[in-house]
Amino acid sequence: MSQTRVAVLVGSLRADSVNRKLAELLRDQAPAGVTLDLVDGLGALPFYNEDIDTAQDVPAAAAALRERVAAADRVLAVTPEYNGTMPAVLNNAIDWLSRPYGAGAMFGKPFGVLGTTPTPYGGKWSHADAARSAQIAGAVVAEDVTVSQSAIDVDVLTDPEVLGRLQDAVARLVAFQQETVAA
Repeated sequence: MSQTRVAVLVGSLRADSVNRKLAELLRDQAPAGVTLDLVDGLGALPFYNEDIDTAQDVPAAAAALRERVAAADRVLAVTPEYNGTMPAVLNNAIDWLSRPYGAGAMFGKPFGVLGTTPTPYGGKWSHADAARSAQIAGAVVAEDVTVSQSAIDVDVLTDPEVLGRLQDAVARLVAFQQETVAA
């Protein structure tokens, strides 16, 4: 059986983040043959600036991010929603991963997004924005992998129904096969 590596980008820097805990739980309960690699260091990335994205000047944090994602078979964002969109740290990571244009570390990789936020919307705008940005960066968005969960009335870390939906989303991302279009 081959091993599938999923690079996980957590959109919250807070040490006690529910989304970080969720990513860790999904990592610890990953299906056989699947490794979820939580890519740390997103907070150390400078804001994307093409002036410093050169072979001589690329920041070490950006180079490390690109290496980890390039080594993965899939990419999963686990993120809350900030002010109706994705957190700046996730947007910045996607910016770094999008370069060089047409050949960035996410290019051609299946991408999914899930997470939770304490609003009635569950992060759906953040997740839609992250998926759109990743697609523009060249990732292949697995549409049926997005799971936006409201944390208002359940404990997402212990609710078996919620955990089941999130684990199913990870399994769908791992199983995702890009459709080929006939020329």
